[in-house]
Amino acid sequence: MNVFANDFAGATASVLLLIAYHVFLRIKLRSDPLYTIQAVNALSRAAWVETVMTAGNKDVLAVQTLRNSIMGATFLSSTAVLLIIGVLTLSGQSEHLGTTWQSLNVFGAMRAELWLAKLLALLLDMLVAFFSFAQAIRLFHHVGYMINVPVSTQHRAFTPPHVALHLNRAGAFYAVGMRAYYIAVPLVFWLFGPHFMLLSTVILLPVLFFLDRAPTGLADDFR
Repeated sequence: MNVFANDFAGATASVLLLIAYHVFLRIKLRSDPLYTIQAVNALSRAAWVETVMTAGNKDVLAVQTLRNSIMGATFLSSTAVLLIIGVLTLSGQSEHLGTTWQSLNVFGAMRAELWLAKLLALLLDMLVAFFSFAQAIRLFHHVGYMINVPVSTQHRAFTPPHVALHLNRAGAFYAVGMRAYYIAVPLVFWLFGPHFMLLSTVILLPVLFFLDRAPTGLADDFR
């Protein structure tokens, strides 16, 4: 275990930093429900569904908007599949590439089993991305049917709040898929050494904050 101590310490520190960041966001959301762009998007999706279903003349708008969302999720899920294939290819060439890729690894262990463990972590991350985008596509399709059901049917399964719930679930899966892509960055740098993984995580956190934080003026307008 002493051989893997530095890699274990670097991976643990990176995971704890990511967990602390997401706990920080949760705490902020309790005091400010519109602190993150994801929360603002959830509110805007609910308002959009309400407008489309009650206006009665926005069917084309609904179809085009959902089509754009499906195309984006499809592209990202296809990219995840390609990355999965690439990771599997690397795992079959670990004996030839491991030494080359770890030439800058001055702190971590250079063992074949650790190299495979790193690739397995990256593979699992890409699988999470793929299944998240696949679920987003599935839910976007469901919303495409539900959103065009007339409100006059007065069925509780097709009320605007219920349809918005499905759309926000699709948005949540989409967000999870994107987060998996971001987390893949330190996992890739882990292949070069634990110090690169920790450094990339430290750099990634302010980038995530910039992407997650809702614009202050926009949040104030929603209030």
